[in-house]
Amino acid sequence: MKYRIAYAGFALESVSSSPFIIDQDLFEKNALHGTELLEKQKGTNTVAGGVIEQLEEESMQCIPIFESNAGALGPASDNAVRYAEHEIITGLQAAGHLDGIVLFLHGACWAPSYPDVEKYIIDAVHHAFPDTPIVVALDYHGNVNADTFTHAKAAVAYHHSPHTDMGETGKRAVKILSRILRTGQIPGFALAHPNIVIPSIMSATALEPLASIIASARNLEKTGDCDISVMAGFAYADSPNTGMTVMCVDWDGQHAAHDKADQLTKALHAERKAISTAQPVMSVEQMLQTLTPFAPKSRPTVVLEHADRLNDSTHGMHALRGKPVGRVAVPFLFDPHTAKQAVTAGSGAEIQVALGGHSSHHAGTPLTATAKVIWSGEKSYAVSGRMMHGAQVNLGATALLEIDNLRISVVSVFAFAIDGDPFYIFNERPEDYDVILLRSKTHYRDFYVPRAEQILIIDTPDLGPANVKQLIYKQLNTSTAYPWHQ
Repeated sequence: MKYRIAYAGFALESVSSSPFIIDQDLFEKNALHGTELLEKQKGTNTVAGGVIEQLEEESMQCIPIFESNAGALGPASDNAVRYAEHEIITGLQAAGHLDGIVLFLHGACWAPSYPDVEKYIIDAVHHAFPDTPIVVALDYHGNVNADTFTHAKAAVAYHHSPHTDMGETGKRAVKILSRILRTGQIPGFALAHPNIVIPSIMSATALEPLASIIASARNLEKTGDCDISVMAGFAYADSPNTGMTVMCVDWDGQHAAHDKADQLTKALHAERKAISTAQPVMSVEQMLQTLTPFAPKSRPTVVLEHADRLNDSTHGMHALRGKPVGRVAVPFLFDPHTAKQAVTAGSGAEIQVALGGHSSHHAGTPLTATAKVIWSGEKSYAVSGRMMHGAQVNLGATALLEIDNLRISVVSVFAFAIDGDPFYIFNERPEDYDVILLRSKTHYRDFYVPRAEQILIIDTPDLGPANVKQLIYKQLNTSTAYPWHQ
């Protein structure tokens, strides 16, 4: 018998304090249904791509239902959550007999009426298909607890940040589901929490001591029949389960799963301070002192404005504009109004702009200037970097602007500037610039660590500070969590 396995996904990493609400229309715009999902995601380094590939290897039939991924933005509206639920459930109901379901859910989606969006989706699918096993694939930055997975047989999350193993994570989910179906055995599944909340900038899995603890998880997998996910959590989504998590799926049973999860949780807790301060963070003033006096280098310096959660902060641009630091690139600044303005004016025009700083007052004041339009038009491309390799990105109206020593690519759709693509699509190279102002947290590392002269991480007064004690939580009980509780 050829098993029929459905796949559906709904993902958003939410900064719950952001006033920029992600409504149903954006998810509708990004949605892939049925065969379109199969055609566009097959062969990509995404969870969907991995699911499709592994199902083929297992000689199972992939039933693609629905997927919409809005990236990393603000909260989802209640309507958006209900839209995703409707699309997934109605799609599953129309699919005929199903032997299993794989769901891709971020883990840190936040909506006003849903304290745990992922649990809501899983429970809704289970209610509609109570006898069909569900396995969930998650982002490494998800906030989850055991209650999230009351109606799932198992869950796995990315092992790496940068997330270069998205496809492999989809494969891991399918392998677990396949084993459940072929053997009838339900694995032990345990979650444990070290009660640690860390900023995203400290969650890169190559940083010590986190890297050594994750290596211990891989060693436990080699010696045991299990799958272990060490999750960083997402500090900027305020939920009762915000923070780090260890998940263990163990074929030796529930007791074995608990033991391994507890062992790794104790190791994380013991290193909580070192994990939370694994990289130096400097002020904007310190960054400028480091960059000047300017001396040309063969490789660019990366300035990381990590606290910018919505790709429109202006603090770094204001600081670097007109300074003797060489040519500065600002890739993929999110400002649909300015992008449209530049497209209307056309390449070669000069326009008056109020650039960036529109998502909230935390993002800084807009950069007002006369900008030269170097290029403008619609722009899309296939990702060339390892993370999400092959996935299609549509930036919508896009412009390349020049303001003094700044060259800024302005986009209409939120997009990750984490590899060389923001330069390649304009027939440029990162090496053409002396300074590159990025807004990434960990994903830049795969491409830029081997290519940058130096990486300067600056803290700015935006929504994603390095000091999580600056955040105001309403749902998370901080009295028992590090760094509030030492």
